Amino acid sequence: MDTSSSTLSSPSTPPWNSDRPFLTGRFHQEVKTASRFAETKSHSVDSFSLGSDNPIGCYNAAVQELILIDDLLSALVGIEGRYISIKRVRGMEDDFTFQMDASMDLAIQELAKRIFPLCESFMLINRFVESRSQFKNGLVNHAFAAALRALLLDYHAMVAQLEHQFRLGRLSLQGLWFYCQPMMGSMQALSSVIQKASANNYAGSAVLNLLQSQAKAMAGDNAVRSLLEKMAQCASNAYLSILERWVYEGVIDDPYGEFFIAENKTLQKESLTQDYDAKYWRQRYSLKDGIPSFLANTAGTILTTGKYLNVMRECGHSVQVPVSENSKLMSFGTNHHYLECIKSAYDFASGELLNLIKEKYDLMGKLRSIKHYLLLDQGDFLVHFMDIAKDELTKKLDEISVEKLQSLLDLALRTTAAAADPCHEDLTCCVETCSLLQRLGTLKDDENSRNTHDNDLGEPVNVTGLETLSLSYKVRWPLSIVISKKALTKYQLIFRFLFHCKHVDRQLCGAWQVHQGVRSLKMRGTAIPRSSLLCRSMLKFINSLLHYLTFEVLEPNWHVMHNRLQSAKSIDEVIQHHDFFLDKCLRECLLLLPELLKKVEKLKSLCVQYAAATQWLITSSIDIPSIEESFDNSKVTENSKQLKSRSPSRALKLSSSNTSVTEAILNFEREFNTELQSLGPILSSSSQAEPHLTHLAQWILGVGNEQ
Repeated sequence: MDTSSSTLSSPSTPPWNSDRPFLTGRFHQEVKTASRFAETKSHSVDSFSLGSDNPIGCYNAAVQELILIDDLLSALVGIEGRYISIKRVRGMEDDFTFQMDASMDLAIQELAKRIFPLCESFMLINRFVESRSQFKNGLVNHAFAAALRALLLDYHAMVAQLEHQFRLGRLSLQGLWFYCQPMMGSMQALSSVIQKASANNYAGSAVLNLLQSQAKAMAGDNAVRSLLEKMAQCASNAYLSILERWVYEGVIDDPYGEFFIAENKTLQKESLTQDYDAKYWRQRYSLKDGIPSFLANTAGTILTTGKYLNVMRECGHSVQVPVSENSKLMSFGTNHHYLECIKSAYDFASGELLNLIKEKYDLMGKLRSIKHYLLLDQGDFLVHFMDIAKDELTKKLDEISVEKLQSLLDLALRTTAAAADPCHEDLTCCVETCSLLQRLGTLKDDENSRNTHDNDLGEPVNVTGLETLSLSYKVRWPLSIVISKKALTKYQLIFRFLFHCKHVDRQLCGAWQVHQGVRSLKMRGTAIPRSSLLCRSMLKFINSLLHYLTFEVLEPNWHVMHNRLQSAKSIDEVIQHHDFFLDKCLRECLLLLPELLKKVEKLKSLCVQYAAATQWLITSSIDIPSIEESFDNSKVTENSKQLKSRSPSRALKLSSSNTSVTEAILNFEREFNTELQSLGPILSSSSQAEPHLTHLAQWILGVGNEQ
C-alpha cells in the first residue's frame, strides 16, 4: 500500500535548488575531474608519465594498484575516476553500475569489485538524502534524511582519513578493503532500506515500520541492528512530537498528513442533537491506516485521549495534561516509558472530562429528569396533562395545534410536583407524523428494527394525537455526547408506548366506572355483567403490561445503569452503559420484537374500541349520563344516586330490548380472547430466547385462563 504523504499543500522546493548543481553536491558526479593523485612517500604521480588515454594495462601491477586506489577513493564519494566509470540508466537515477578498464590486472579487478557495493550504497544514500529533504516528503523523511546526513559526515571523514593515509604512502588496496569493511554492512543495510522506501514512496509511519522491521531482521548483526534502531529513533522524533501534542493538548499538528489520526472538520457537535445517525463522536477523529508498529496496541487509547481533551476545549474548559521532563515522548525504547506516559495522559484526560460532565453539567440529574418525564417515573404531571389536553389529543394529525399542546404541557408542569425540577423547562412537546410501529423503522442499526420496518405492521386507520404524541428534551453540549439524538429517539419510542398504554388504561377505567354505576340495577340475565367481566379482564391485561414495563423492565434496568455510571472510569464507558440500558429496555419493552408488538397493539386497539363502544351502548341502553360525565370522578357518586333512583324494571326493559348491546359485547369478548390466546403461545416460545418475557407470559396467560 502506498502510504505516501497526503495531498496536503506543502511549500514547493525552488527549482534553482536542483538546476544549480553546486548547491547540491552533485557537481562532483556530473563533471569528470582530474586525478587527485598527490605525492606519496614512496611514489609520486609525476614520476610516471601517465596519459589519460593510455589503458591501465600498459602499467605494471604496482602502478595499477596506486592508480586504482586513487580512483576508488573518488568512487567512494560518487565521483568517476580515470579508469573507473559510473554507468547510469537514463531516466532511472537510482540504477547505476561501476565499470573498470578491461585491461586492468585481474587480481586487482577482483579486489576493486569488493569495494564497489560500498560506493553504490553511498550514492544511493546521498541521493535519498537530497530527494527526501524536500518539503513534500514529510517530517519523518526529513528527520530520517538528517540522520543519514550525519552518518555521511562520518563516512566522509573515513574517506578523508583513507586519502590521507594514501598520500603518506601507507595505504594499499588490501588495506583499503580492510578499513572499508566496518562500514560495508551498515551502508548496505541502509541502502536496502532506502531502496524499499524509494520504490514504494514511503512517508510517515511507513518509514518507521520499515526501519523497525529491518532492525529486527538484522538481529544477528549487532552493529547493523543498533544503527537501524538509531535511525528509527531519529526518524521517530518528529512523529513523537506530533503524538505528544495530541495526547497532552488534544491538537493535531500534522502539516503533511503523516499522523495516524485524521480529523473530519465537516462533522460538527451540533449534529449530535439533530441527526439520528450522527457520526460526530465516532468519526470526527478516527484512526487511519499505517499505524506505527510500536503504537499499534495503544492506538485506541491515544485516539481517545485527544478526543477527551478536545471536548473539554470546546466546552471552554482549558485543560492540559501536566507535562514534566519524565513525561516527554522522546523515544520508544525497550523500557516502554512512552507507554506509561500515554497511559498517564489518558487517565488524566478521562478523569477530568468525566468530572466535568458529572459535576459541572450534572449528567445524572439530566438522566433522572429524562426518566421522570419520558419514562413516566413521576406520573402526576402526565395525568393532569391528559385531562386538560384531552380535546386536543383526540383530533386528527392535521388538526392538532402543537403550540397549544406545548402551552398545556407547560401548565401541567408548573402546577404539579414537576415544577420543583429545575430541568422541567427543557421538556418540549412534539407530534410525530407516523405511528409507533413505523417509527421503529428508524432504528436502522438494529437488525430486528429493520425487520420491523419491512414487515407489514400496518398503520392505524385514524391516527390521532394520542398515538403520535411525543415529548422531546433539550440536551446541550457536552451532554449531547451521551444523550444524543439517537439515544433521545429511543427514549421517545419507550415514552410513546407507555403513554398509549396509560391512555388505554384511562379509557378502560372510565368504562369500569360506568359498570360500577349500574351494579345496583339487578342486571342479571343481561350482557351487562358479562361486559363487566370483560372490562375487568381488559383492565388486568393493560395493568399487567404496565406493571411489567415499569417495575420489571425500566426500574431494574435503570438501577443497574445508575450503579454502573457511578463506577464508570471514562465517558466512553458512560456512553456504553447508557446505550446498553436503552437497547435492553427497547427489547424488553417488546419494541424490538415485531410479532409480539403487533399482537399487543391489536389488543390495545380492541380495548380502546371496547371502552368507547361499551360506554356509549350502556349509556344508550339504560339512559345514564354521557361518557364525558362518567370520566369525571367527582360525578360518579352523583351518577350512582341517579341510577338508584330510576326504576330497575325500566332499566332492565331498556337493556333487554336492545339485543345489539349483547351482540356487540360478545363480539368484543370473542375477538379479545382470540387475540389474547394467540399471544400466549408466542410469549411462551419467545420467553425461552428472551427470559425477561417469562413474567409477562405468566401475567398474560393468567388473564387468559380467567376467561
